[in-house]
Amino acid sequence: MAKHGKKYRKAAEKIDGDKLYEPEEALRLVQETSYTKFDGTVELHMRLGIDARHAEQQVRDTVLLPNGLGKTVLVLAFAEGDAARMAKEAGADIIGDDETIKKIKDGWLEFDAAVSTPNMMGKIGKSGLGRILGPRGLMPNPKAGTVVREEDLPRAINELKAGRVEFRVDKGGGLHVPIGKASFETAKLYENMAALMEAIRRARPAAAKGTYIRKITLTSTMGPGVKVDPNAAQAMQ
Repeated sequence: MAKHGKKYRKAAEKIDGDKLYEPEEALRLVQETSYTKFDGTVELHMRLGIDARHAEQQVRDTVLLPNGLGKTVLVLAFAEGDAARMAKEAGADIIGDDETIKKIKDGWLEFDAAVSTPNMMGKIGKSGLGRILGPRGLMPNPKAGTVVREEDLPRAINELKAGRVEFRVDKGGGLHVPIGKASFETAKLYENMAALMEAIRRARPAAAKGTYIRKITLTSTMGPGVKVDPNAAQAMQ
């Protein structure tokens, strides 16, 4: 196992590894121990008491973070004709036309989120983009609210740019979701985390038995993890 650097070890000394912190205190510690020269991202990592091998226990949804992610989100819209014009007027940075589809197949992925009209999904599927975009979380999906009717394009694009994020459980029952930047006011990170916790509670599968949220850790980019009391986190307002 690789050894951590001096800055990491110094930051980690401020954290009690055996303690479950209240959410606000944990967020403050994450900000205090963020030591990168750039503005690190604060992330929430969670272990759920579900069996992700079963379709009925999947956890997947989106949440609009009230204070955004603190970064410019580049949105690609797969649309054509009037829908493409509407998407551009709504603020889409790239229109996913045939040329763009070819660029993606050739390795170009300079965007953060993608939205599509239903009629474009067939073209996306036939082109094989699912194999490229799917593993990166960039494939438009009705469950994620990124396959929408033409008239809903402006809303979807505005929400993506404002800080709507998708969360999806991995094979091990884990969730890994960004909630903002280390430079945010702690109160804003708290509000974002509270919104995410509410969305995760709502997304609990009916088939899940026993303890749903087992472990929560907050961390910043390259920073040490801070354990959070799951009960306190679920009580966030």
